[in-house]
Amino acid sequence: MAPNVEKVIDNNGIQLGEGPHWDSKTQALYFVNYSGQHIHKYVPATKKHTKANIALLILYFSGKSVSFVIPVENKENQFVIATENEVSLIQWDGKSEKVSILETLFVDPNNAFNDGKCDPSGRLWTGTIAKGLLEGNGSPTGNLYSFQNKKSVSHLSEIGLSNGLAFDVNLNKFYYVDSYKGTLDQYDFDVTTGRIGLDGMAVDYEGNLWVAVFNGSKVIKIDPRKPEAVVKTIQIPTKQIKMAPKVEKVIDNANTGIQLGEGPHWDSKTQALYFVNYFGQHIHKYVPATKKNTQRQT
Repeated sequence: MAPNVEKVIDNNGIQLGEGPHWDSKTQALYFVNYSGQHIHKYVPATKKHTKANIALLILYFSGKSVSFVIPVENKENQFVIATENEVSLIQWDGKSEKVSILETLFVDPNNAFNDGKCDPSGRLWTGTIAKGLLEGNGSPTGNLYSFQNKKSVSHLSEIGLSNGLAFDVNLNKFYYVDSYKGTLDQYDFDVTTGRIGLDGMAVDYEGNLWVAVFNGSKVIKIDPRKPEAVVKTIQIPTKQIKMAPKVEKVIDNANTGIQLGEGPHWDSKTQALYFVNYFGQHIHKYVPATKKNTQRQT
């Protein structure tokens, strides 16, 4: 079925609509006018549209762009917003033009905030843009942050233009866009701890990254020093690859019943490879010199 595309709000002076957030509790869409310094609320059931200009109502925010507005769970009329280089807690009833600042939560002195979104646990994620970068000045110095319980964690650095964020808790994946670099990256994601990381990787003696493409039946060699980063692709006769780079079939899964090999660790003392069968609940030891594989159920 084709999606139903409907114009719900006349642009009404909106130069750049950003950061749409659907709130299921109030059945309302919140978004911002990035350049116009407005926060907006739209209720589809009543077709009512309200807004507040933070620049006019709060002298503190004068001259600063606003990049997202997100309601705070279980805190009526409280929102987290990003205004240029600050993340703040504000109060707004969603009806009037009266807005008050409650607290400044975080300041990034060298960059400006852009998109923000909460993961399914309620943790806020947002990234920054290096000031002057889009005008041709400076270099990528942005960061990707997460915020929980008023504490911040920096996950990525050297970001150009932090943009779209998405979470897939079923696959434990986090997707992230850097529009300046033109990249869409996928990371492993732990919703409980808030940690992200690329799938299995290794670094060779020349400084190349070898990345296992999970469900992709391949390992790719990346030279991080070159614009065309992927310099080699090796097809592997299995889909779910978790680590690179040495390619050699050492254990036949048909005989061992390995469904998903995980966590490879090379022990130089015993000259053995240790790993686990994630679904089969076995720990394994393989000695290349003798080609002996031993396993034990946990």
